[in-house]
Amino acid sequence: MTTLTGSGQAARKAPLAMLRRLEWRVRMAADSFLGGEYRSAFRGRGREFDQVVKYEYGDDIRDVDWNVSARLGELYRKKFIEERELTVILLLEDTPSLQFGSGSRTKREALLEVAGLFALTAAGNRDRVGFWHATPTGHEVRQPVRGRVNIVRTAATLLGQPVPKLEDGAEVEVDWKLFFHAFPRHSVVLWLGDFPPRTPGAGWAALKKRYEMIGVRVDDPWDLELPAAGILPAVDPETGEVLAFDTGTYESQSRHDVWKKEREEAWEEWFPSPLQRLTVSTEGDLLDPLVAFFKRRMKGVRK
Repeated sequence: MTTLTGSGQAARKAPLAMLRRLEWRVRMAADSFLGGEYRSAFRGRGREFDQVVKYEYGDDIRDVDWNVSARLGELYRKKFIEERELTVILLLEDTPSLQFGSGSRTKREALLEVAGLFALTAAGNRDRVGFWHATPTGHEVRQPVRGRVNIVRTAATLLGQPVPKLEDGAEVEVDWKLFFHAFPRHSVVLWLGDFPPRTPGAGWAALKKRYEMIGVRVDDPWDLELPAAGILPAVDPETGEVLAFDTGTYESQSRHDVWKKEREEAWEEWFPSPLQRLTVSTEGDLLDPLVAFFKRRMKGVRK
């Protein structure tokens, strides 16, 4: 059920104007907070093999060479040389629920801004950026490009995608076979969406093997706690029917608590490690949680 602010079609900021506004802040964050450690936080799995060395506490368990370890009777891992560039894919799951917003911006607007911040950060580090925009009616794809001008154009194209219509349905299906063909192995895939309660699909295991998967979810304050009282107009995204939704009843509060619990459990099932998931809010600054996320990944801190 999706509550719409105003007419339900919030005015979208001009993509290029938004990116220009964000760019100086990204540069300041890179100079002040991230420095040269960006790749340590956000390197993906795209690396060239160098040699086998003894495994030490804190090394990535995924790099263990089990064949060598079995022969020598102790753990050894593969040591890699970082590639010069990363490929960053922005996967936006553009569902009708993202059109919800209890404040000054919708969840969709917040996610698009986060996508712009990621793209600009990658551009500043000479990486490549592409996107897959998934909607109930299909998808739009841009192959990864390098260079600031090309990346800004690509990000502006994503930010300028039209808002899906409610009558088009609530479900988004990503054709993973086409996704595999569109983007190279070892890409860093930033999956931006609402992530309602659901279980991983059949292609999820293959995705995790092929790409570095990072979930980016957006929350509205009402996702965390419904207003104590008030009858709100709500639109059922599947039927388009306008309903009266009383947030103050015991039943609505209880149903919301169940939904919130199920959503959080599903979120952690999709992305078990805190280093694989980022949650942002429709309220407040969006660069701060992004910087904090990079720092967590750099330090390997699991909170």
